[in-house]
Amino acid sequence: MSHRTRLPTLGPRGEGWVLIQGFLLVAIAAAGSTGPAWSGDLHLATSGAGLLLILAGAILAVRGLADLRENLTPFPRPRDGARLVETGAYRLVRHPIYGGLIVGSAGWGLVTAAPLALVLAAVLFAFFDLKSRREEAWLAERFPGYRAYRARTKRFIPWTY
Repeated sequence: MSHRTRLPTLGPRGEGWVLIQGFLLVAIAAAGSTGPAWSGDLHLATSGAGLLLILAGAILAVRGLADLRENLTPFPRPRDGARLVETGAYRLVRHPIYGGLIVGSAGWGLVTAAPLALVLAAVLFAFFDLKSRREEAWLAERFPGYRAYRARTKRFIPWTY
């Protein structure tokens, strides 16, 4: 599989990707105020499941942030002098921060019983799928071992996707 992509860079470091991401995350948070669309025992059950998803997402994202250390950048293009991280959360998934935000956003939609938040969480998933493909093209250019890492490691969700 080629590391080239037709996805736009949206700036030298991918700044546009970060702006869109920020907009989506704010929209998801605000969409929680549109609920609840369901109540009673169903809301109780989805709230419990949602809290677990928020916790799992937070653990995955925070661990991903911590594992990057000096390689951390808000932009999808890797920093100059960065090294490929394949340990910690990156042993399980290639993009744990994105995965954690996706899982946590779905959890938020369940906790708030807000269908719009759930729809926007699905949009966030699709967005991160595209953003990660743009990022991976840059990573494959920078790191000779990236293709092998990509072949053996899931994208966002451990053991799933």
